[in-house]
Amino acid sequence: MTSKIKVDNINKVSDDTNIIKKCGTTTTIGSGASNPIVVDGSAVTLGRCGGTVALASGATQTGFGRTGTVDWQTGSIKTATFTAANGEGYFANTSGGAFVMNLPAGSAGNIVSVVDYTNTFQTNALTVTPNGSQKIGGIAASNTLSTEGQSVTFVYVDDTEGWKNTMDSTSNITGNPNLTATGGTITTSGDFKIHTFTGPGTFTVCQVSTTAANNIVSYMVVAGGGGGGYASQGNSSGSGGAGGGGFREYKGPADSYTASPLNGNPGGTAVTVTATGYPITVGGGGPAPSAPLGPNAPANGSNSVFSTITSTGGGAGASTGPTNGGQNGGSGGGGGNSYPGDTVLNGGSGNTPPVTPAQGKDGGNAVYNAGTGGGGGATSCSGTGGTPSANGAGGAGATTSITGSPVARAGGGGGGGASVVTSAGAGGSGGGGAGGSYCGSNLPVRQGTAGTTNTGGGGGAGGSGPQRDQSGGNGGSGIVVIRYKFQ
Repeated sequence: MTSKIKVDNINKVSDDTNIIKKCGTTTTIGSGASNPIVVDGSAVTLGRCGGTVALASGATQTGFGRTGTVDWQTGSIKTATFTAANGEGYFANTSGGAFVMNLPAGSAGNIVSVVDYTNTFQTNALTVTPNGSQKIGGIAASNTLSTEGQSVTFVYVDDTEGWKNTMDSTSNITGNPNLTATGGTITTSGDFKIHTFTGPGTFTVCQVSTTAANNIVSYMVVAGGGGGGYASQGNSSGSGGAGGGGFREYKGPADSYTASPLNGNPGGTAVTVTATGYPITVGGGGPAPSAPLGPNAPANGSNSVFSTITSTGGGAGASTGPTNGGQNGGSGGGGGNSYPGDTVLNGGSGNTPPVTPAQGKDGGNAVYNAGTGGGGGATSCSGTGGTPSANGAGGAGATTSITGSPVARAGGGGGGGASVVTSAGAGGSGGGGAGGSYCGSNLPVRQGTAGTTNTGGGGGAGGSGPQRDQSGGNGGSGIVVIRYKFQ
């Protein structure tokens, strides 16, 4: 059988101190700090497969060599001139002023690292100075670290080259402190991202900014324009152009673009976003079917919505008839003139329901017994009233550079009329459609022009004449734009 020696302790003969001691689950080899343990053999294995060999707290190792890394001194951030030690890495905080890191006396294999703790090296540099006549990269002189976020590792090679820089990072990688989001069509303008929605979607905030003011986003919310009025046959028939969709804008405090006069900052409604999704509604333009009364009458545009902001659809233009005046809405639809009966139908009211700043203006009125229609209201001004010789023009829309360049939106549609009038109402800037007209029995009646898509422009009114009539144009769909600082 195999021989065994069973003991718990082995002691020295000279002083009876432990050489091997078993205490519970711990076996201690050695008899004190002054008594080294020498293991002699061609191969020495410490630990077991899958186990860990660890140095005791405060112990050091020799003979194994360095791994090419340093021990980072996280508990001692440097704020003034200091002398580095071999095998250590330092965080240098120069926010209070420039200072010096003195390198130790180098020998082959020594290593020292340093990093810009507060990203201020570009303002207050860190000077690295070699010991005595030793060199940095072959030159016996100091070196200045002056790049924001720079980190450097020096290894001492020999007395010819001295300390060589084996790693130099100038990428300044940091966490992103800015707002990030998804949704819509995303473009950039300088330091700002722009999310444009031309249809329904979701603006999803993935991360808010660490600067509170940057979470107050800029926005533009434009509703769909109304449908233009229908003009029935008759020399005295006038129809109204439709109102542009409601226009609401807010320029955030961190933003720099040129906003429209309807910018709601200050006095309007700010939207401070959080990390969540915001459903977006983009209003469609109001239809303008070829029937003046009843369920097929021209309709208002639909609302557009972002967060707590709702812009109201533009009011439909008045069709020829005894009761259909211009409709109320974001901007009011233009008035008409009935035939027979010569009843004047006034324009509708804008900014309905009321918000601050106003989202639109009133529609223009028709003229008694003249066959002329009023222009649709718009964001910047009311629609023009008809005259005995001309249909009213649509009001002008508002111009803003929220998307990076100046664009007008939410213009009113032009009024339309009968053969006694030779001038159709022009559409307002910002997508308003032109009105129609008719000039004699042998000429075609012109249909009202549709408002431009994704501008919220109101549709133009239809023209009319003896034995002929025509419908107005459809309203243009709306748009929602959200803008914020991303860098």
